[in-house]
Amino acid sequence: MAMTTFRVPQFYRKILLLALVAGSLLSTQLDSQGKSALEQQSDPTLLTARAGATAERIFAELIRRNDLRNTELRSYSEMRSYSLSDQKGKVHAQTEVRLDYRAPDTKSFVPISEKGSAVVRHLVLDRLMESEIEAASGKSHRDSSINGANYTFELLGEQDLGPDRCFVVHATPTRKDKYLFDGKVWIDAQDYAVAQIVGHPAKKLSVWVDKADFVRRYQKIGDFWLPLKDETSVHVRFYGRKILTIDHQNYTINEAHTE
Repeated sequence: MAMTTFRVPQFYRKILLLALVAGSLLSTQLDSQGKSALEQQSDPTLLTARAGATAERIFAELIRRNDLRNTELRSYSEMRSYSLSDQKGKVHAQTEVRLDYRAPDTKSFVPISEKGSAVVRHLVLDRLMESEIEAASGKSHRDSSINGANYTFELLGEQDLGPDRCFVVHATPTRKDKYLFDGKVWIDAQDYAVAQIVGHPAKKLSVWVDKADFVRRYQKIGDFWLPLKDETSVHVRFYGRKILTIDHQNYTINEAHTE
């Protein structure tokens, strides 16, 4: 069944950028056995999906609802905290900003505070924000849409994610492409909104990166589902694991059009 285009969230580009620069920036050997939230992800027993549910129908309704939500959400602001750390918990750099969004394609960042290495902030955190502005404005485009051309979908079942009952769908890329991912998507069964994505790039990112994994959680703010937390874990050859965490807080819906 042909499926309407649904784009991979822009945060996925952060994995690629982090992987490209982390190996050359951070040179402290790591030997900690600590685990990040990515490694602590549990996978409780899945429940059988309700009668009539299929991956195609779920994604079709998800796309329809997303189109409505995107049309209604005109402007919002949020506070973000970016941090880059090692698996011991040592923070190499941290930046706090306010993000202002205005539909359809304008994002701006207002710096609030900065800590840690200026080099890391400039080459990693600042570039992440610049790439997000470019992606929102359409200046950066890749064929990373979640659709039938790029992925095959398998409905695994249903699962409670906090208080929310979700469909769990496995997305398998149709080709090895670093702009695609292999992983699971949790879709809220009532609102048909993405509640969580867990995965890894479909193709190895570079000779320096042995492994890269990501988790993105969403939260419901009013009638809209917006990011709650991103965690990207990159294992850099010879240098160990680096963790990029982005916390999204204090949302304000400035303008919304509802029927």
